[in-house]
Amino acid sequence: MKAAQYAGNKSFNVVDGAKVPPAEGEVCLQVGYTGICGTDMHIYHGVMDQRVSIPQIIGHEMSGTVVEVGAGVTDYTVGDRVVVRPLDYCGDCPACNAGHSHVCHNLKFMGIDSPGAFQSYWTVKARTLHALPDNVSLKQGALIEPLSVACHDVARTRLQAGEKALVIGGGPIGQLVALVAKSVGAEVMISEVSEARLKFAAERGIKTVNPVTDDIEAVVKEWTGGKGADAVFEVSGVAAAVETMTKVAAVRGRICMVAIHSQKPQVDLFQFFWKELELLGARVYESADFEHAIELVASGKIDVDSFISSVTSLNDIGTAFASMDNNPAGMKALVECN
Repeated sequence: MKAAQYAGNKSFNVVDGAKVPPAEGEVCLQVGYTGICGTDMHIYHGVMDQRVSIPQIIGHEMSGTVVEVGAGVTDYTVGDRVVVRPLDYCGDCPACNAGHSHVCHNLKFMGIDSPGAFQSYWTVKARTLHALPDNVSLKQGALIEPLSVACHDVARTRLQAGEKALVIGGGPIGQLVALVAKSVGAEVMISEVSEARLKFAAERGIKTVNPVTDDIEAVVKEWTGGKGADAVFEVSGVAAAVETMTKVAAVRGRICMVAIHSQKPQVDLFQFFWKELELLGARVYESADFEHAIELVASGKIDVDSFISSVTSLNDIGTAFASMDNNPAGMKALVECN
């Protein structure tokens, strides 16, 4: 089998890996496809070298097939097509005991804090798996993890049909948030500076605004009849968006902080007082978010195929990562691991 190890300095080594036999409660997966996400790009750029143990097999947006089952595993059998919810939680901390294992105090993110999916075979705990329906392909399955992020974000805001939602940032997660919001019956607008990404959103029936060329406050005010957006999703990670999000939110609007900011942003707390706003964090996802994401793809409510910008073999993983740098308007690069 092959494994791609991040070696630092924007480089990978493709080596002969070791197929790990599953222990009790574990399964071994033949990895089909693994997507490159924003976190993987941060690792590639060296931003997370203090967290990642170099050389490290990274990657967590994946799909695969069960090839071996460990003792005690009864929910999955050889041949099952699955995706992995890449969260390794302790099960016995205040967060886990309260039912919030996705934000476990001792959470290990698989593919970052432990070996990930850029390899031919990956052995994981069976509790992390979600089954794919027959009509969802392995390529589509590799998009379930990022779509689950969007499902969690929208769930956090309690968005309802007929409400208006503004998504600030039109990258892959922002576009998926917009589509999930649209799927619940909300009216959605994306704020984005890239014309290519604005076009991508518009082709999917999403209203758009470019904050560089347009007065975003005026546009949102006109769109909402002076009310402001019922829900605002900050997905861009830039300081200007943090300033904008409180200005465009409606009275008692909900703001969901999705992006990770490189520096502590300055937030206008006066707006929270004046308009009784809510600020909601959204870190990863829960089991229900994965099931929701799978249902959205299986039912055809969300087309994830159009997000796939390229498919590259594991041997050419370096090319796949470089392509994301060279094509920032691209949505999702997949690596075929077998």
